[in-house]
Amino acid sequence: MFKPDLTRADVTPEGVWLNRRKLIAALGAGSIAGGLGFQAAAQEALEPNSWEQITNYNNFYEFGLDKEDPAQNAGDMSVDPWRVTVDGLVDNPGDYALEELIGDIPSEERIYRFRCVEGWSMVIPWNGFELNRLLAKVGVRPDAKYIAFETAVLPDVMEGVQFPVLDWPYTEGLRLDEAMHPLTIMATGIYGRQIPNQNGAPMRLVVPWKYGFKSIKSIVRISLVAEQPVNTWQKSAPSEYGFYANVNPEVDHPRWSQATERVIGAGFFGGRVDTLPFNGYADEVASLYEGLDLRENF
Repeated sequence: MFKPDLTRADVTPEGVWLNRRKLIAALGAGSIAGGLGFQAAAQEALEPNSWEQITNYNNFYEFGLDKEDPAQNAGDMSVDPWRVTVDGLVDNPGDYALEELIGDIPSEERIYRFRCVEGWSMVIPWNGFELNRLLAKVGVRPDAKYIAFETAVLPDVMEGVQFPVLDWPYTEGLRLDEAMHPLTIMATGIYGRQIPNQNGAPMRLVVPWKYGFKSIKSIVRISLVAEQPVNTWQKSAPSEYGFYANVNPEVDHPRWSQATERVIGAGFFGGRVDTLPFNGYADEVASLYEGLDLRENF
């Protein structure tokens, strides 16, 4: 179980990773597990993608449909100031300046696998905080069962929203127990730097056991609700995209097999690797879905 006891001073610059890998090779995973705990060792054992790979291969349709479009087109989006509306079944609703909403919540580093439903994957060293800490701050009422999120719509800088590719604004949602799980974070940085616009600045959701489209970017609204929200991709193609979107090698998307994945950065001869149930986080999260048919509830 992760413990949110780190501060912004603890995040790791990209250049430190080479030395970290040498340390892991020298000591072995078993030694690190004994000294730092299983979760810390599991994070250290993941080799993150480079800054260039992470920030130049993205899906962010508000800025274009090609993987390179967000990096090319998102630079004009201003994220300071930024406001987030918190509403619904909360004790402290309001229209918050981002710094007011999250400024007193310490940041920490999480190195997570990232898996796209299109069949590719990365490893990303996020900086951020557990979503449950934000929810504790605004106060969740007992009748809240789900949480809904909304992405900004800025036609002057988001050329993609001028076309009806999707039903804008982009929306997503989680069951409340998923949102409260310590693996679920709000990310504000990568490699110790401010998160770039194309990756969801200034704040995005990261749910590592789900396909990437669940981790909504550039959030402007967080709503606590009693009923399961209908999300953007569900509206667009309900037979292809379910509410849960847990990484599952046994349930294919109509266009992409989920049994294997292409690792970004592995090179032409890197081939494909087997997809892990829940993206490798089954030990932590599988219990959330006991009794739920994950073929039907995809």
